[in-house]
Amino acid sequence: MTAVPEEPAWRQRAVERSTRAAKLRAEQRVQRFLDSAQELIVEKGTTDFTVQEVVDRSKQSLRSFYQHFDGKHELLLALFEDALSMGAAKVREAAATESDPLQRLRIAVETLYEQSHPSPGVQRPLFNDFALQLLVKHPEQVATAHIPLLTVFTEIIEQAAEAGLISGGKPRRQAALVMQTVMFASQAHGVPADSHAHPVTAEEVWQFCLGGISGVPATAGRSASA
Repeated sequence: MTAVPEEPAWRQRAVERSTRAAKLRAEQRVQRFLDSAQELIVEKGTTDFTVQEVVDRSKQSLRSFYQHFDGKHELLLALFEDALSMGAAKVREAAATESDPLQRLRIAVETLYEQSHPSPGVQRPLFNDFALQLLVKHPEQVATAHIPLLTVFTEIIEQAAEAGLISGGKPRRQAALVMQTVMFASQAHGVPADSHAHPVTAEEVWQFCLGGISGVPATAGRSASA
């Protein structure tokens, strides 16, 4: 049986170098499309722009755009996923400043609350418009986009459970419930439209979440986190 000659090392290096160069060029083209779309969103205060506007601003071709994206929806989805990924990185970075797992979870909750809370006069069309449409029409894409954030909260909850600071359970499901509670409370301001009460604060949301995942009243959890 004749042995198959091994590919020369120089050929492997040449192919790898060519592949790396092609990948870098593709990444740069994609980033220009993303940057252009983001600029349009900021300028218009809405996601109501056309693919042609993105192409013109990026100084690339329509053909190149469709080589990387199926259409405008996929472009907006990429921006949405990027924003959530960066948000998850900031939550992880903020939580890492604490050595105690329960304090890390508290910082993570408060950081996510502040990220999700609407700022007066600040438009966030990618979240206020596109994300809502996405939730109705493509909930599975919303779930996928939140995976980086879900991973961060799952890890922190696992660490708190391992330290005996909260009861063990299903950390990933607990993380999902905590995230949904925090994000909804921050968006809804925590009070009915006709109420004169003060909005729910990040501290109140934290105490509520702590009571849920620890299985003890929030007042007891307050002493545990002190």
